[in-house]
Amino acid sequence: MASAEPRADAADPEAGACAPQSAPPLSPPAEVRVRRALLSVSDKRGVVDFARGLADLGVELISTGGTARELADAGIESRTVEDLTGFPEVLEGRVKTLNPRIHAGLLAVRSDPDHSATLDEHEIEPIDLVCVNLYPFERTANRRGASDAEVIEDIDVGGPTLIRAAAKNHAFVAAVVKPESYDAVLEELHSLGCRISAQTRAALALEAFSLTARYDAEVARWFSEREEDFPALYVRAYEKVLDLSYGENPHQRAAYYAQTGARTHLLSMVSKLHGRELSFNNLLDLDSVRRLIGEFEVPAAAIVKHNNPSGCALAETASEAFERALDTDPTSAFGGVVCLNRPVDAALAERLSSMFTEMIFAPGYDDEAGEILQRKENLRILRDAERRNWPETEHEFRRVRGGMLLQDRDEALELRDEMEVVTEHRPSEAEWGDLLFAWKVCKHVRSNAIVLARNLATVGIGAGQMSRVDSVGLALEKAGSKVAGGVMASDAFFPFADGPEVAIEAGVCCIIQPGGSRRDPEVVEACERAGVAMVLTSRRHFRH
Repeated sequence: MASAEPRADAADPEAGACAPQSAPPLSPPAEVRVRRALLSVSDKRGVVDFARGLADLGVELISTGGTARELADAGIESRTVEDLTGFPEVLEGRVKTLNPRIHAGLLAVRSDPDHSATLDEHEIEPIDLVCVNLYPFERTANRRGASDAEVIEDIDVGGPTLIRAAAKNHAFVAAVVKPESYDAVLEELHSLGCRISAQTRAALALEAFSLTARYDAEVARWFSEREEDFPALYVRAYEKVLDLSYGENPHQRAAYYAQTGARTHLLSMVSKLHGRELSFNNLLDLDSVRRLIGEFEVPAAAIVKHNNPSGCALAETASEAFERALDTDPTSAFGGVVCLNRPVDAALAERLSSMFTEMIFAPGYDDEAGEILQRKENLRILRDAERRNWPETEHEFRRVRGGMLLQDRDEALELRDEMEVVTEHRPSEAEWGDLLFAWKVCKHVRSNAIVLARNLATVGIGAGQMSRVDSVGLALEKAGSKVAGGVMASDAFFPFADGPEVAIEAGVCCIIQPGGSRRDPEVVEACERAGVAMVLTSRRHFRH
């Protein structure tokens, strides 16, 4: 057996050249004495009071241009960065803190003798606390009319570098990045004799890295949205809006997060006026019903249960629209979410309070309506003041195991003049109105989706069945005799003529569907024989 090659290890003097270097000894103190602080903030909220509190504790203050002027105006002395570095701010402020005298003062491991010797050799002053926030990139990028040059100018470079340096070395440095943290930091400094604990430094480091991650995500998002294709790396940041009472089931924890930088989100400009805490399922239903009701400009009402509409209707008033939506399926509406696009008056409030409803969502409630509805202790009452639209360029995604599926939004619906009547019998104007209404509702029903409608109100909805003919049967069962003279919408083509035939036998007089099946001629022929109009849209609207 051949002898083994000699092993290079720590005992081998020749091994050192390629062996990984060990980390410097790290013995961070439980508490760090704050003697010197660097302040450089774009968001000036609270910085004067924070700086005054530090100065009163004897902390030496160093600040950059705008922050230094803010402090000076308040009568607070601070040392300029230029005085510390010996180098002026240049390039209109693009370069001011990117200097070894600052970053060595932040990154030095104070327990490492070599690091301390280096600071002494170069006469570098350690910095124990940084108070930094960033250029308002997100606000500028979302401002209507902002030019590319303006957006790019608000990409902060020095600020994130300061924050990351301080947070990396949180064993010896405190990184304060949120005005909301100022009071707590000052309180601890007062209570600990101008010292800050390891626990607080670690918590501040988490806030710091979360801030820079969010900031970088927003910059990446802005660049990626300028491209038409899906980006190779999909970077987004989400911020917690609220904890939810529970998830899909009571044993599951849940929270709602909104995408940072989004122009609007599910709960933006929404006020909860009354009732129990919101749950995971409440928000899923709310998202569904808001998308549906957003299809209509005239007074409309919709009721959603388990992420599917149980009824939807248009009318001259919100009260009438609600009654017609409820009439679709009163049984399934029990415990549902009601959404209206008009304010709720006292009469409608009385009607709503007479039934069990999980949540009501409307743009307003008159005083008497609010009093009536709040008699129900658990009823969630939400007021919608959001008037901004969700940008059409925004993608939709679904979480899957270890990843996500990303797609364009299924936003626009086909116009009437883009559709094709493929039967000899043509819809009347009233039937066209019902067809287009049913087609809008159908897009918001889970596949396989069938919607029966009459006089701008649903009369039966079949959702989530594995067979399209079963969805037709379910919708007809819900509709009963109300289907006679009504229309039917299908979110995808009929693979066989059996679905339309069953509906025609029950009294449906017009059908709208995408088409695209190789058996389309058989389906059309079934309608021709019965004298029923069929309209093809050429685009399906699955919702899985």
